[in-house]
Amino acid sequence: MTLEVSTDPARLDVGLIHRWLSEDAYWALGRSREVVERAIEGSLSFGAYDDGRQVGYARVVTDRATFAWVCDVYVDRAARGHGVGKALVAAIDATLRGLGVRRAMLATEDAHALYAAVGFAPLPDQHRWLLRTYEP
Repeated sequence: MTLEVSTDPARLDVGLIHRWLSEDAYWALGRSREVVERAIEGSLSFGAYDDGRQVGYARVVTDRATFAWVCDVYVDRAARGHGVGKALVAAIDATLRGLGVRRAMLATEDAHALYAAVGFAPLPDQHRWLLRTYEP
């Protein structure tokens, strides 16, 4: 596998990303194409490519100065186990460090070890954080 990670939005296969998220990602099942497009437009996106073919995607919502939310990290089922997720997370980490972001957050059901490898850890001060959920 010849893996490359890019933040060039022109390289993203939006149809493929929409299919991955809306049909296979537990956190985004049923997400509309329009919502995926708006999310991409408002975020810093990372595409992972094997010989030019997109095999992974990740999105970061950030002000590019102080805070970031890492989300929609997805690796094509056929490419799993080949370091794509690690490459995406490493690229995100390097980019956020380069921007000087002080705090990055994410939520995961099943990939804690992947993110722990670059320093993510459970919230040490959970009593300080609040969540507001909006229904669609």
